[in-house]
Formats: sequence, structure tokens, C-alpha cells
Amino acid sequence: MSTVAEAALAPRRKTRVARGAFGGGIVWIVAVGLLLAGVVAINVLVLRLNVELDELRRTRAELKADIATTRAQLSSASANARIESEAATKLGLAQADPNATTYVPLEP
Repeated sequence: MSTVAEAALAPRRKTRVARGAFGGGIVWIVAVGLLLAGVVAINVLVLRLNVELDELRRTRAELKADIATTRAQLSSASANARIESEAATKLGLAQADPNATTYVPLEP
């Protein structure tokens, strides 16, 4: 028998293509899919944090406005008390007793 005939009658062996760890297309598709899912998850997280940060900034601005209003009220209230105290100590002034007040009628 010739070598050609022997080759034709010999059982054919399946040749295997050597693939590395990431040689298969399915592995690549899964890897890229997981990577994209991770990117989307991070973007969603960043958007949520930005919304929360905007809300906190708005609350901070409202609180600063409230503090400024309260400081103005405190300043005007302490100014009246300070003026009354200085009038009493430095000038010797006192508030008039409303029961001891008399009115003089004036004729036009």
C-alpha cells in the first residue's frame, strides 16, 4: 500500500486550535459586558451622589440665610437693651411709670 492510500484510510484526527485564557469570543463578550456594566453602575452612583450633593448645598444655603436673619434680629434686640442700659447708667434716665403719667389737655 502506498502512503497516499494509508493516509486516506487512517482515521482522521481532529485538530485542536490552541486557545489561551482569553482566546474565545464568548469570554471576550462576557468580559466587555461586565466592564460596561461596571461603568454604568459607577455612573449611576455618581449621578445619585450629585443629586444628594445639590440637595445638601441648597439646605446649606437656606441655613446660612436663616443664620443671617437670626443674627440681624439678635443685633437689633441687643442694641435696644444696650441703649437702655447706657441711658440708665450714663445719663441717669429711667422709664416713666405709666400709672404716674398725667395728660394736659390742650385747646386749639
